[in-house]
Amino acid sequence: MDPIASIQPKKDTTLAFMLEAQSRGWQIAQMTLNDLYLNNGQAEGYLRYLLLTNDSEHWFEIEREVYEPLHTLDIILMRKDPPFDMEYVMATYVLERAEYQGVLVVNKPRSLRDVNEKVFTSWFPQCCAPALLTRSKNAVKKFLESHQKIVVKPTDKMGGQSVFIIEKGDPNTNVILEEVTHFESKFIQVQAYIPEIEQGGDKRILLIDGSPVQQGVARIPSGGDHRGNLVAGAHAKGFELSERDRWICSEIGPVLKEKGLLFVGIDIIGDYLTEINVTSPTGVREIDALFDISVSSMFFDTLFKLLDGRNR
Repeated sequence: MDPIASIQPKKDTTLAFMLEAQSRGWQIAQMTLNDLYLNNGQAEGYLRYLLLTNDSEHWFEIEREVYEPLHTLDIILMRKDPPFDMEYVMATYVLERAEYQGVLVVNKPRSLRDVNEKVFTSWFPQCCAPALLTRSKNAVKKFLESHQKIVVKPTDKMGGQSVFIIEKGDPNTNVILEEVTHFESKFIQVQAYIPEIEQGGDKRILLIDGSPVQQGVARIPSGGDHRGNLVAGAHAKGFELSERDRWICSEIGPVLKEKGLLFVGIDIIGDYLTEINVTSPTGVREIDALFDISVSSMFFDTLFKLLDGRNR
């Protein structure tokens, strides 16, 4: 994960998972990318074993620090936030060796590399609004001509960073596209604008081993901002999954399960799937508070069953 001292404890899903593990009597160790090693083919790490609390002023203490092979662990949760860059990819190689040496790594390292959070929606076009992956300015302009209003976003960021809405005739179109594509040197994801974002917000649904949690959280954009991201100022509203939501989950869930993507957060606007978040999906704290449930408990029940099955 990112350094534990830097998180926002009241909102942090990773901390919620750690507290759940601790409540079950599990030992919890934390690592950053700096603490991962491949030593003659063996995955190793510098582990900080922690004592956690649900105190937003003092949420962890380091009990001991050790350097040891990662195969001494039962489970590794990969919860490092994007950007998804080559450093992230290198970390997945270390974790893949740990997986080879017997550790249950969640989410599966190879699938973290294969499944881009913005682009993988294209594997399910039946669930999505019209979309385009390109680095061509002219291709985006042609798409804009067809759809009148579009959303453009980079493929490697999170939390609404560098997401733009462009309407036909916007005099800033060229400069926005130059900025987001780095002068046509980087691919971007382009989607037709879905007006339901303004009222219904950006709905986050969590899937555990391919099956959806039946309650979700909608991120409603604040006045003057189009982004449905809590870190960008959106406010949270709970909802029960609709028939359409469950259908989308049924379309993608089996693929996620097959790929070893055990904890995934999908984003839906209106009737359309817009993102499949696999690196460090959030929303657990908000859903728990809105519905008085424990998503972490559901997740760890699944992890325990998987671990128990591997040990038999």
